[in-house]
Amino acid sequence: MPSRIRTAYEERLADGRLTPDPSQRPVVDALARVERDLAKRGLFGRTPEVRGLYLWGPPGRGKSLLMDLFCACAPEPRKTRAHFHVFMARVHGLIRQWREGDAAARKQVFGQSKGDDPIRPTAELIASEARLLCFDELQVTDIGDAMILGRLFEVLFEKKVVLVVTSNRAPDQLYLNGLNRQLFLPFIDMIESRCAVVEVGGARDWRLDRIMGGRVWYAPADTGRRQGFEHLWDQLKGEQDEAPTTLHVQGREVTLERTDGGLARATFAELCARPLGAADYLAIAERFHTLFLEDVPVLGPDNHHEARRFVTLVDALYEAGTRLVVLAAARPEALYRQGVGAFEFERTVSRLNEMASADWLARERD
Repeated sequence: MPSRIRTAYEERLADGRLTPDPSQRPVVDALARVERDLAKRGLFGRTPEVRGLYLWGPPGRGKSLLMDLFCACAPEPRKTRAHFHVFMARVHGLIRQWREGDAAARKQVFGQSKGDDPIRPTAELIASEARLLCFDELQVTDIGDAMILGRLFEVLFEKKVVLVVTSNRAPDQLYLNGLNRQLFLPFIDMIESRCAVVEVGGARDWRLDRIMGGRVWYAPADTGRRQGFEHLWDQLKGEQDEAPTTLHVQGREVTLERTDGGLARATFAELCARPLGAADYLAIAERFHTLFLEDVPVLGPDNHHEARRFVTLVDALYEAGTRLVVLAAARPEALYRQGVGAFEFERTVSRLNEMASADWLARERD
């Protein structure tokens, strides 16, 4: 039986949607092995154990793109693809529901109600929904996540859930120097025993190449500016469907409706006409490696609140090293010439121009 992932990959090379990269071939081979194993059936109808895959390496080497392609092609009907942060947000939500719910509420959500430990019923619910879990950008910085993951995945692997995951870090570098890291080490051991670990090296950062090959500030003087903005978004996003992401900031929720992994897209009104502040923008900047911001208007004295928020947003993105792609009504120098803080806005203009430079775009995020 021909491999679906190989066929899909070759088709995209042939029609120009992908550029040949020898470093991606071993990844396709590894994904084809998981695909083949998922299609096997055990004796007497039992579900066989399948070794998953952990892809790691620098940003922009095609890890997410290939995992998305694999997830779309995988012959397993019960499958879930999610950004790791989104998955963990749901896990925390389920844990909270178990702890706060009475017997009837637990039974309705989890199909069971007994016990004090919420981890097992949470894992069993997830396992009932998906045999294949595809996670993008696994990273662990939160002690709450670190303390949950070992026990959660112990149950998931017991239930023969198959994991395919991408990360910028090797497994043994996860949660490095984290608080109580010794309690996290069993999770690393499970990942290394239940997943083949494949480094995605590659000399080229394809995401950076696409950004550097065009522009990151689209204004009215540019021919086909909206088409160029949309084309770059489509190139970076790939074929994965967009989904909302909700960030929890100081007890509040900030939702971006259009996201895919480390990419986010929002309008100026959504981010700067709402009462958001520095903490919200810092959370966005830390969560996403690239923000597409559209419909940035020319601002004046009546828009000084929006201008101030825009300054705060740009500062947060700049400090975090988050790339910014903008569809605007004018060049940075002409955005805000009159109004409260217009003089100080010149610093933001300088930062915006620097953030559009090749040197700034090419630098690594911390």
